[in-house]
Amino acid sequence: MARDNEIDLTISQRPVLASFDNYVEAQKAVDSLSDQHFPVQHVAIVGVDLRLVESVLGRMSWGRAALSGLATFAWFGVLIGLFVSFFGSEETSATQMVLLGLLLGAAFGIVFGLVSYAFTGGKRDFVSRQALQAARYDVLCDSEVIAEARKALGLQTTWPPPLEVGEGEPGGT
Repeated sequence: MARDNEIDLTISQRPVLASFDNYVEAQKAVDSLSDQHFPVQHVAIVGVDLRLVESVLGRMSWGRAALSGLATFAWFGVLIGLFVSFFGSEETSATQMVLLGLLLGAAFGIVFGLVSYAFTGGKRDFVSRQALQAARYDVLCDSEVIAEARKALGLQTTWPPPLEVGEGEPGGT
């Protein structure tokens, strides 16, 4: 039995309730079911035909590596400074602790950024952002409650829909 934080691999074996071109539409369908008090624990949104898209944002350089490290670790230093100021002695002010955290975090970040860039050995001299994109999003539903879900969404309660007279026959539409 799967725990609450684990994904049940049998989800992909559920029948398709509806398909959507984007995630927002699929999310709206599930939200609509929830608003109608449908037991949404029987529903899943699955991205189909996934692809990884990487957008190149620019060149990586020593300066950019140093600035990236500085920005990341400066914020971390500020948070550590705030944390220490809560438990520090009353002789030092919170402002001093935050500024000290900012400076130490920035210094460590510059060093970390430069060392990390040096270890790439010139193999990845660009900055990029990655995203997963799906061709479509299927909303899947347990077969025991799929008719109720289709009705709640205003869809035909049977799937696939019955053929019209003449469809699928030679000379039919």
